[in-house]
Amino acid sequence: MSEPTLLVLDTDPSPRLGRLTGRAAVRYTDEAGLAAQLPEADVLLVWDFTSDAVRAAWPGDGPRPAWVHTASAGVDRLLCPALAASDTVVTNARGIFERPIAEYVTGLVLAFAKDLPGTLELQHRRLWRHRESTQVAGSRAVVVGAGPIGREITRLLIALGVQVALVGRRARRTIHGVAELDRLASMADWVICAAPLTESTRGMFDARFFGLMQPSARFINVGRGPMVVEDDLVAALRNRWIAGAALDVFEQEPLGPQSPLWDVPDLIVSPHMSGDTAGWRDRLGEQFVEMYELWSAGEPLPNVVDKQRGYVPVRDRSE
Repeated sequence: MSEPTLLVLDTDPSPRLGRLTGRAAVRYTDEAGLAAQLPEADVLLVWDFTSDAVRAAWPGDGPRPAWVHTASAGVDRLLCPALAASDTVVTNARGIFERPIAEYVTGLVLAFAKDLPGTLELQHRRLWRHRESTQVAGSRAVVVGAGPIGREITRLLIALGVQVALVGRRARRTIHGVAELDRLASMADWVICAAPLTESTRGMFDARFFGLMQPSARFINVGRGPMVVEDDLVAALRNRWIAGAALDVFEQEPLGPQSPLWDVPDLIVSPHMSGDTAGWRDRLGEQFVEMYELWSAGEPLPNVVDKQRGYVPVRDRSE
């Protein structure tokens, strides 16, 4: 039996796939060559998870990979109607990014509460200016997105003494439904977006939403950029509707040097790095190799995406 063909949509540095030697015929391609090679592949590894090329190159009704894996938590840059309608299995990198992102969000909450940006600015200006900071324990947070990332953020914030309301697509057990989001956000000190990008979440954080928040509240987005109407957020910050915001994801990435977001008061901008800790690429490669071994043995794959919903469903114990 011939080796299955594994096609890698590559980016530098390439994944370490040495363990698959003799078990897969590994081919590498860039965006330009993807469409020509897709019909010949049994498996597609989307290592360049910032690319939109799969949507444009997917072969529709013709020969296509049986399995597509993306080295990211989100699959919004990957899914298209033809792929969603096919029998191709799609998996993601759930299990790699949850803790790092939760730690990053926790760091932002502490930085805002203790005014670390202000301290660094005053140090740079050599100014001694005593201020009072905010106590995190006892504050209220709303975490939007009840998947593994949102749940890990919730767990760490609770450890700090924050009262957290976790909001998902529908209400169940200790999770609030999206219908309760407005009420919860109006009472929150922190609103944190960790949800996947779907048609129902695109643009959900807009002028109306920021108008509901308390003037002392902060907004943090580690989900996907298009979920936020950036012009509305800029207006909310400039008009002091809210006290601050932090964005790790943006509608257009990388953020260009002419973007007005760089200069917005009380806005922390970071370059989509909340989940990337030392060795993260190696962990992604190891995860894929382990999943490939399961696939080649005919075993069920973990992290299977519901292609209609656009994410991996989390099954609660009560379900």
